[in-house]
Amino acid sequence: MKTNCQICPRGCLVDREKSVGFCNEKSTIRIAKVIEHFMWEEPCLADKRGTLAIFFSGCNLRCDYCQNFEISRGGVGKTYSIDEFCKLIEEKQDSHSSIDLITPTHFSDALIEVFKKIDKKVPVIWNTNSYETAENIEKVSSFVDVFLADFKYADDALGKKFSKCLDYSSVATNTISKMCQLKPDIFQENQITQGVIIRHLVLPGHVKNTIKVLDIIKQHFPNRMVSLMSQFTPNGKSELNQKLKPIEYKLALEHMQNLDLENGYVQDFDSATETYVPDFLS
Repeated sequence: MKTNCQICPRGCLVDREKSVGFCNEKSTIRIAKVIEHFMWEEPCLADKRGTLAIFFSGCNLRCDYCQNFEISRGGVGKTYSIDEFCKLIEEKQDSHSSIDLITPTHFSDALIEVFKKIDKKVPVIWNTNSYETAENIEKVSSFVDVFLADFKYADDALGKKFSKCLDYSSVATNTISKMCQLKPDIFQENQITQGVIIRHLVLPGHVKNTIKVLDIIKQHFPNRMVSLMSQFTPNGKSELNQKLKPIEYKLALEHMQNLDLENGYVQDFDSATETYVPDFLS
């Protein structure tokens, strides 16, 4: 472990052996929820067996509208030693199509040690907000097969307002570029075994941000899979307290089509429901 944490672009320099960093977590792996046979990711990831979804506690962004608010602030979860986490993966991986590491960035150093010990048998997904350093992406690529990468903001003013982040757009562009450099897309029987999928959640009242995000994707990553999401669910803690309007998602879809970004996924509009938010407190 680094004594003063610089894993993510925050560079908070906290000794996470002793105290929590900006992510609200120490260096020891902590898991808020494990869901077996998880089917709520893109179809090319879940397959018929589903993915082994591991939701980590804490986060290096503080999106006030986060649908996983209970865990992204830390405070919920069980700690795992390196060996305990290895045992979890080894016992569960054979019955799943993939291993889905959800918001894992702040535990990168520990996870690198974990996967040095594991005989990995299925693809590993790095399910990330993309506020990462290119150096960290290169390190975790030693065991990660698929980067499932958010692209939240083209407008840095929104990143500052909703996620306490001043430079999201440039960081995410650079980070996803590194992912694409490291992992060309490989498919076997319609299942992705290596590559990059770029996700974007359309925020209510901010379609212009979505338009700009799609423009960046078209400019820098035109051949990569894009997942355009409509599932925004208000959490009662943000000024974004309304669901997405049909016309907003329609405008986003039309722009995606106009850019010929046809490789990927769109969501049914009725996906904006609490049914898709796991119960992290049970």
